[in-house]
Parts: sequence; C-alpha cells; structure tokens
Amino acid sequence: MRWQCASFTELSPVELYQMLALRCAVFVVEQDCAYQDLDGLDLNPGVRHLNLWQQGKLIATARLLGPGVQAADQVWIGRVVVAAEARGQGLARELMQSALAEVQAIWPGYPVRLSAQTYVCDFYRSLGFVPLGNEYLEDGIPHQEMELRCSA
Repeated sequence: MRWQCASFTELSPVELYQMLALRCAVFVVEQDCAYQDLDGLDLNPGVRHLNLWQQGKLIATARLLGPGVQAADQVWIGRVVVAAEARGQGLARELMQSALAEVQAIWPGYPVRLSAQTYVCDFYRSLGFVPLGNEYLEDGIPHQEMELRCSA
C-alpha cells in the first residue's frame, strides 16, 4: 500500500479520475445522494488530497482543507471515503490517523473540523472529535459538525 498527499495539480489525470470516481461511487451511487461533488474546493491551493493506493487502485481518500479554505482559523477534513471492497480492514481509522498526521505536519496547531454523517459520529469520537451544535441535514443526510483541538 502507498500513501500519497498531493495538491490537485500534483495528481496525474489517472489519479484524479480514480479519486473522483471513488467519491462518486460512494457518495452519489452507494448513498443514493444527488449532490455536487465538484464544488471548486479541490482546485484550491490550500487543499491536499490524501490517497491510499493498493496495486495501482485507489482504496481510500480524504480531502484536507487548510486554513482559509473553509475558515481562516480552522482546518477541515472532508470527502472521507473507503472503497466498499476495502472496508472492514481498519482502513477508515488508518486514513483518519494519516489525515490528522498530515494536517499536524502541514498546518500545526489549528483545530480540525469535519461534517460527519451521524451514523459514524462514534467513530470520530474515538479519534478525539467532539460534536458542535445540533445535528443537521446536508444533502438529505443527517450530519453533525465535529471538532478536534490540536496542540501546536
């Protein structure tokens, strides 16, 4: 397995295609949710894409949004996906631990936020995230904003 943390412009066309295809397969097809995945943020120079490759195939990905992308004083993690065929192997935890390590290395000291689908809130709690505010609907799916405070 190989980890990759890259900006949009550092991704090859094949890598980009696989990343967008995986996100679409899970968020649009599997979860039956019509939404605009291509929201313009992937192109932002303050965004990194964390990808896990196995034998040339993308099996997990997350989008890391640096300070100033969503909010001046926060880092966000989003588009967290593990391919259906790779689930049940602890890769979601490994993906999030790698994402948090990258965030700390690139943007140390910033609080990290995410918008969690409520059915996985306990998973994010196990990583140290705490809920903020009330549950809300995003694209018809219940979500909960969560935060992890990082030390510098």
